[in-house]
Amino acid sequence: MFKKIILSALLAVGLVGGAYAAAGKQHIEDFDFSFEGPFGTFDQFQLQRGLQVYTEVCSACHGLELVAFRNLGDEGGPTLEGDQVKAYAALYDVYDAELDEDRAAKPADMFPGSGFDGAPDLSLMAKARAGFHGPWGLGINQIVKGMGGPEYIASLLDGYTGEEKEEAGTTFYGNSAFPGGWIAMAPPLEDDLVEYQDGSESDLRNMAQDVSAFLMWTAEPKMMARKETGFLVFVFLVFLASLLYLTNKRLWAPHKHKD
Repeated sequence: MFKKIILSALLAVGLVGGAYAAAGKQHIEDFDFSFEGPFGTFDQFQLQRGLQVYTEVCSACHGLELVAFRNLGDEGGPTLEGDQVKAYAALYDVYDAELDEDRAAKPADMFPGSGFDGAPDLSLMAKARAGFHGPWGLGINQIVKGMGGPEYIASLLDGYTGEEKEEAGTTFYGNSAFPGGWIAMAPPLEDDLVEYQDGSESDLRNMAQDVSAFLMWTAEPKMMARKETGFLVFVFLVFLASLLYLTNKRLWAPHKHKD
């Protein structure tokens, strides 16, 4: 309450009006991703479409240097066939220190890093960003909605307003999801920019969700295994607690009703 009063006073005298007002307009949409919740799973075909969007659009600037090509064939991910992984890896050139020259990548190699100065690596981006912060930044609604990293990425890609401005020789683009409302990255997606191999509709919104899901997988490729392990541990703990309760009752039953 005290914080709210102080902030209102500052806004009244114009000390923080511009920055806070712009940030207050930030809009993160709560997309319904298949991997959310304790029993959610990655959609293999969505991950494949997201990989295609990354390859044809995002990889021109952004890298995935913490992801190996062979991981594309892992269970629970895009699950490409072995020959598909080899063919995909061969699309990239990597530097070989032993040969002292570039060569076609192999499944054991890592994705290249970012090829554009200032473009962040996307390997862990879905875990590095939080879309939901809750009242006053306390993160309360993250308990229900999760961190919201994929939602933040999808909202950002789908949040360009069409406005532009230039400051200090740099062009900024209006974006409803980016803090402050302006971002230096030009809109990377547009309707039908990518022709999906599976024939799915490739409008901007779908592409934004697909590549966001793929980046969630790159950030946490073992999510499905973690959920399965967590469920088994939970079942074991419930079973153990039940045994302990019944054992306790049996041990103490002869003594509790004695005069």
